[in-house]
Amino acid sequence: MRRLPPTTADRIAAGEVVERPAAAVKELVENALDAGARRVTVALEGGGTDRILVEDDGAGMSPADLALCIERHATSKLPDEATLFRIATLGFRGEALPSIGAVSRLAITTRPRDGEAHAITVEAGRVGEVTPAAAPPGTRVEVRDLFFATPARRKFLKTPGTEASHAVEAVRRLAFAWPEVGFRVTVDGRTALDLPSADRATRAGALLGRDFATAAVPVEGSWPDLVLEGLAGLPTHHRATAAEQHLVVNRRPVRDPLLRAALRVAYRDVLAAGRHPVAALFLEIPPEAVDVNVHPMKTELRFRDAAGVRGAMIASLRRALGTGAGVGLTRTGWDSSSAAADPAWPSRAGQPMPQGGASVTWADGTETPTRAPGFAEPGFAFAAPAPSRPVQPRFALPPGGLSVPAEAPPLPPGSAAEGPLGRPLAQLLDTYVLAEAPDGALILVDQHAAHERLTHERLSAQLVAGGVRSQPLLLPAVVDMPAADALRLAGRAEDLARLGLEIEPFGPGAILVRALPALLGTPEPGPILADIAAELADWEESTALERRLDAAVARLACHGSVRAGRRLNPAEMAALLREMEATPRAATCSHGRPTFLRLGAGDLARMFGRT
Repeated sequence: MRRLPPTTADRIAAGEVVERPAAAVKELVENALDAGARRVTVALEGGGTDRILVEDDGAGMSPADLALCIERHATSKLPDEATLFRIATLGFRGEALPSIGAVSRLAITTRPRDGEAHAITVEAGRVGEVTPAAAPPGTRVEVRDLFFATPARRKFLKTPGTEASHAVEAVRRLAFAWPEVGFRVTVDGRTALDLPSADRATRAGALLGRDFATAAVPVEGSWPDLVLEGLAGLPTHHRATAAEQHLVVNRRPVRDPLLRAALRVAYRDVLAAGRHPVAALFLEIPPEAVDVNVHPMKTELRFRDAAGVRGAMIASLRRALGTGAGVGLTRTGWDSSSAAADPAWPSRAGQPMPQGGASVTWADGTETPTRAPGFAEPGFAFAAPAPSRPVQPRFALPPGGLSVPAEAPPLPPGSAAEGPLGRPLAQLLDTYVLAEAPDGALILVDQHAAHERLTHERLSAQLVAGGVRSQPLLLPAVVDMPAADALRLAGRAEDLARLGLEIEPFGPGAILVRALPALLGTPEPGPILADIAAELADWEESTALERRLDAAVARLACHGSVRAGRRLNPAEMAALLREMEATPRAATCSHGRPTFLRLGAGDLARMFGRT
């Protein structure tokens, strides 16, 4: 055994702290923020390996502190050992500057607001003298030839462009957490990021784009030891990866597995498999209730009450996402353009939908042919159009009856009963409902997907209230199926009874169905049982019962919904739109697919090349 030389020990430690240029940039910017900077400038050359420059207007350092800051485990952020258990700063270990100095040529120039400027240099661990310098208040840190002292590390780096993108992303995540601070990043002389100081919503919109700003809902939650706020994208706004999930705890950007899992659970019932939500969420929690010293990069945390934090986040997100379809829609910059008033596309919002005939005559005298009337079809169980009502809380049953009047009374233009999804204009391909929103935008609704969500929420409401109401079959039905599926269903008969599905075994490879959920009408029981058996087979024995029941509800909702190809009359179309506006999470179906699309004036202008 032998003690390692200090230089070797420093380079080993540097490998943990400074794994790539982005890590060095992150540590230096965090130091600037801890110093109270209001403006941080970062310049990168050669992907950060040739040169990194970080300048700030923070508190600066005295000559004595400057000489001490490049020594390992020297920090101003831990006045005593007890502070380690209630850390309120980004940095606290005192390892960043000595680690960077051990593998590069480091130069630091600093000036306190009421003092003189001084500088110090470090080259591969060799420390120079503190000398007088000229500089404005704040600190300037320049890193040249990163990893020149450890050539083997350079071989594992990616291309300069890739390394620079990682460094910009590190600053971008810190910019989310510190919106009141201005940031500017240049890469080889080109501006990659330029953000003035702003509030959280403005900063999130600047970093995540206009699409997110118009498709996000505010998230708020407050408990005695936790405050959560931020913005969450609607289920219709999603990504192929989780890269745009920005989670901030006590001003620290993190990638904590617990928080990301809570985000997934909150979106589980409204997002398609393989897609990821977009969110910018900020949690404030007492420093003593969270341990940040559990990961080398400080991106993972340990919460004292992990279950409470997880539950609070899920509850806040679900409350924010539990809005009706179209609620909160805002007009984009395109929609506010002159194209919105284009006389070539006259608005017919608020004009009554004709009840039949060979053509549609609008109030402006123009005519549009309609399909020839077909055979009469029984009315579907949509709620009748009614004056606008607030969005129901999750799992609340819609008030009023479920019957549709034979003829919907026309409503005057601009009536309060006309919600954000507008008035139906026509049914396309017996599958899609075309409507015009109050602002003239076109709304295209997938009738099956929309009604599937309505049925899902009604079934869930009954389940939470004590059990789904069942409708006994006049004659019990026998369904033949593989023996394994029959055994699986029979083993879950008690749980399925809560869903309004009363079954019992009927010999090997058969199930006797005595009742079905009343909301489904009179569907064939065979496909329903086959789908539920397949759903149950996908879950392990350890899967929570609530999750199994919710998955089964989604399957039932699909079978109990109006199908593509089902012709709807104008009253039914209008009722479907109103129910969508009043039903939580109605922007997506039970499988996470969108229930409606919105084409504003700007979208149409772009499609026709008029921009």
